[in-house]
Amino acid sequence: MKFYHYIIPVLIAAGTLTTTSCNDWLEEKPESMIQPKNVPDTEDGANQLVTGVYSNWLDDMFRWSEFPRVLELDADYISGPDWLFGNMGSGNFQAEQALDKMWKGPYNLINDANLAVRTIQGMSIDEAAKNNAIGECYFQEAFAYFLLVRAYGPIPYMATDVSASGEFHHARRPVAEIYDHIIDLLTKASEMMYKRSDKNYKAGHVSAGSAAGLLAKVYATMASAAMPAGTEITVRTGEPYRTATDVNGNEVKLYRTASAEVFKKQAVAGYENMDSKALYEKAAEWAKKVIDGEYGAYELSSYANLWSRQHRTDSEMMWGVESTSGDATYQTAVHTYYSGYKKAQGSQFLNSGGWIGCSNNWYQLFDDQDLRIVKGVRHVWRYYYQEDYNGAFYYPQSWSGKVTGKDALGNDYPGGQDKVYKDMGYNFQYNTSSECLAFTTKYDDVSNDAITNPDSYWPFLRYADVLLIYAEAENELGNQSEAMTYLNMVRKRSNATLMTTPASQTSMRSIILEERAKEFACEGDRRWDLIRWGIYLQAMNAIGGRDDSNINKSRTERNLLYPIPVDEINTNDSINSNNPGWN
Repeated sequence: MKFYHYIIPVLIAAGTLTTTSCNDWLEEKPESMIQPKNVPDTEDGANQLVTGVYSNWLDDMFRWSEFPRVLELDADYISGPDWLFGNMGSGNFQAEQALDKMWKGPYNLINDANLAVRTIQGMSIDEAAKNNAIGECYFQEAFAYFLLVRAYGPIPYMATDVSASGEFHHARRPVAEIYDHIIDLLTKASEMMYKRSDKNYKAGHVSAGSAAGLLAKVYATMASAAMPAGTEITVRTGEPYRTATDVNGNEVKLYRTASAEVFKKQAVAGYENMDSKALYEKAAEWAKKVIDGEYGAYELSSYANLWSRQHRTDSEMMWGVESTSGDATYQTAVHTYYSGYKKAQGSQFLNSGGWIGCSNNWYQLFDDQDLRIVKGVRHVWRYYYQEDYNGAFYYPQSWSGKVTGKDALGNDYPGGQDKVYKDMGYNFQYNTSSECLAFTTKYDDVSNDAITNPDSYWPFLRYADVLLIYAEAENELGNQSEAMTYLNMVRKRSNATLMTTPASQTSMRSIILEERAKEFACEGDRRWDLIRWGIYLQAMNAIGGRDDSNINKSRTERNLLYPIPVDEINTNDSINSNNPGWN
């Protein structure tokens, strides 16, 4: 959501829970910091409660930088420096402190949402406003459960807030049961919330269309996970480098060409008894409702506007989190992690940050003219320490000849250095390390690029996702031509090559998954796509151990689920064991 600066005092008044362990906070703060007795029985009071629920994302999860790292750093196409990726990047999840927030943060939000709903239900306010407020809380609760069930499998369910139930210890429920709750919450929310076109809708908030779009994604997640073991999916991957000898006799690393590898789906635990076809029918139904405008008008933004700060409330952005520039509480590390902050506002020199990027295997997925790499990847950049020697980094390695005038082996490049790079006048350099990755430009546009906590935006759900979910569902239902049409809508926006003839169902499945990897790179989706399709282990291990930045990508069965925090196991009498491999 967009946290406008003027609502910050309300956020502080509404508050969020203070976190230790899930059970600890339940025992220590059973009535939350949202105090119903202090909230007026008015629409403004209902809005305060809803804002308090939303505030969990910033004054809890994103504020301390655990998010988005817990969603993003464990994936085949994502890389960065070892000091940042740490245990998360290497697959040593139980030693990763940030993962505590992946468990506690959503449960804090769920408790606050339940308390807000219970309070708002008793208010004497306009019925439409009441329904919308409750619907927003239902959406947030459903999304929190969606994050949890994908990450942990069977999880506890909280039917109401702790101050109402007095219950501190909740047992884990089966995956299917959790999804039933998610679907129920989102279905109700889709009918209770305002549409974007309604006069009382507040820009930046979730809407009826957000709930319908998330429902489509939930159904597609269940459906793909329930597909039969052995289902084939092709992924372009492989070891990152080969070695060669340059003109001076030195050994150098050269990027390999990614190879197409056919993976056979493994069964996904918890989804075995689900009906994949029926679930894909529901995914297609809900996605088409959004596409047809049943829950409000949605459209793809132009590529020029997609990542513009001024267009964060456009209809494409269906649900996301935006921080407040320079605020010590309502901040995120998104801009620092992905873009980096400058020596001075508007400077060409980065002072720090810009660490997380995509691998060369990912970069090779694109057509040369695709705007997602032409405009969406940083090709020339400079750090403050390069000023003294007029240096600059460039990407990709394959551009060595046209950027420097010599190929990666030191041979003269036919035609020499391109004029555009010659005119820059820099001493260009390239390193086969975390210094030179396919760094996204998605998070560059902020109001002040010289501070560590500007007004960044993290998208959780975009209209492009709904279109690709619809394409995926239609493909699995045997409608390849329909799938191609909606796939091409996303491609056309980015000037990518359009498909002209529908592929086979198996080929189209791989094409759509690859399109998701291209479209949603650095948006925290890739791990979960690999998990739901049952190819996570194969995709990670196909890299051959170490990725472009020497990050360990070897994975075993225990990495399929995150470990429940140890203090939760120790204090919750209803949970006596952890996920497989983490005991």
